[in-house]
Amino acid sequence: MSTAKFKGKWIPWLFLLPTLIILAVFLYYPVIQTFRLSFYRVAFLGLKTKFAGLENYIDLLHDSSYHHTVWVTLLITTAVVIIGLGVSLAISMLANQKIRGAQIYRFLLIWPFALSPAVAGVVFLFMFSPGFGVVNYLTSLAVGHELNWLGNPTLAIILVIMASVWKNLGYNIVFYLAALQNLNTEVLEAASIDGANSWQRFWHVTFALLSPMTFFLLITNITYSFFDIFGLVDILTKGGPQDATNVMIYNLYRDAFEYYKTGLASAQSVVLFLLVVLVTVIQFRTSGRQVHYGG
Repeated sequence: MSTAKFKGKWIPWLFLLPTLIILAVFLYYPVIQTFRLSFYRVAFLGLKTKFAGLENYIDLLHDSSYHHTVWVTLLITTAVVIIGLGVSLAISMLANQKIRGAQIYRFLLIWPFALSPAVAGVVFLFMFSPGFGVVNYLTSLAVGHELNWLGNPTLAIILVIMASVWKNLGYNIVFYLAALQNLNTEVLEAASIDGANSWQRFWHVTFALLSPMTFFLLITNITYSFFDIFGLVDILTKGGPQDATNVMIYNLYRDAFEYYKTGLASAQSVVLFLLVVLVTVIQFRTSGRQVHYGG
């Protein structure tokens, strides 16, 4: 069986050239510039730069407000990942049942992922806004008064978590449904014959077989929680109240585009990048050992 070959060794590179140019201009160059600027003090609009060494990183290390931002980010990320994967798996198990109209239900469960974070933020803003939000109206009927979701620090964090989980729910359900529909049913039947109850079949068989997909979604949800909730935070709370929802990606944005602290914002970008890499490596070293492929 013959295989096609390029006649010249430069032809493959010629085909790759447009992609490499786009990657170099829009990915590699900005990354290199971010690392470089993290070692500089940058004046307004970059009109003047001064080499500062590790001063930006030292400032972050001694900034108590930035410590709070990191803590808030880790708290929201942990909640979004755990709640999001748990709820998604439970819904996927139900949606995988053979019932009439299952395709319609699955479509309705998946569609929130098609919305942009900004649109999802507007939806939750209208639902939870004081005075005219439908959720506040229902809570006033239930408990006798409205809840200040946007003004109370604790409720604001809960609101951001709920909105983030809902926004990414469809993404998780798509992958879990695909995994469930491709499970080895013979293993489940064997477990049932051996006398395993519903919970035992789920935990020891179904969940174990889903471990590769769960691990994949764990990594993607962590990345989502660190970066993609920016739009939700910007629309809903703008980092408030009292910086209760000021996650790292939003704090970076404010320092860069509102306070024009470009060097400090670049250092925050590097810290955020390294934190995501660290969390991912830890996940591969710990959770990755529990992943079982095949079977």
